[in-house]
Amino acid sequence: MTEVYGFYPRKKSIFSFLSLTVTLIMINVLVFIIFLVMLFFFKNNPEVLYDYIALKPSNILHGKYLWTFITSMFLHGGLFHLFANMLSLIFIGSLVERIIGTKRYLFFYIISGLFAGLFFVASSLIFTSDLNTFAVGASGALFGLVGLLVLLTPNLPVYVMFIPIPIKMKYAGPGILALLWFISVAGDLPIGNTAHLGGLVAGVFYGLYLKKKYSKKTKYISKHFS
Repeated sequence: MTEVYGFYPRKKSIFSFLSLTVTLIMINVLVFIIFLVMLFFFKNNPEVLYDYIALKPSNILHGKYLWTFITSMFLHGGLFHLFANMLSLIFIGSLVERIIGTKRYLFFYIISGLFAGLFFVASSLIFTSDLNTFAVGASGALFGLVGLLVLLTPNLPVYVMFIPIPIKMKYAGPGILALLWFISVAGDLPIGNTAHLGGLVAGVFYGLYLKKKYSKKTKYISKHFS
């Protein structure tokens, strides 16, 4: 059987329940467990471990630990950080996967995370003097998915955090970014706002590309999710 839902027909199999979104969540959870085990062995000097797996602008600008652009996307700073991102991923990611297909989804997820990391490093160099702040988490890639939905499903009603009424996606996406930015400033919390912004920008540009290349399909998707 095939199911025509987004940009490509999707073949069904007995393994269809194991979607890419579920696979990404499993990888994030596994990496978090491995990180906790490794942290035990580096408990006397954890920064050595962080240098190898977390994104730090000073390292990147010196051409060191470039692989952390990837590893940092699957690493989280705590159980709540992991839970919040994976809960968001199961809802947002599942929808994006259904709309654009698994291959495009994987490609875009990675690119969004990389662009978010690059944006974080560049903004740290330009706007701050602190180049030794570590960044980890899937939220950069998640905001890429959000930015894409803002373009493809602008009128999709969604619930944001503790707000009891649904908000259209075109307002919810930027609204979440602004709200997190406010929370981080007001509470002096280490939230990667510039990485979130970078991911959102990547999502918007990819959405513009898809709307131009697949105008009929994107119009149908926008109407379907209104």
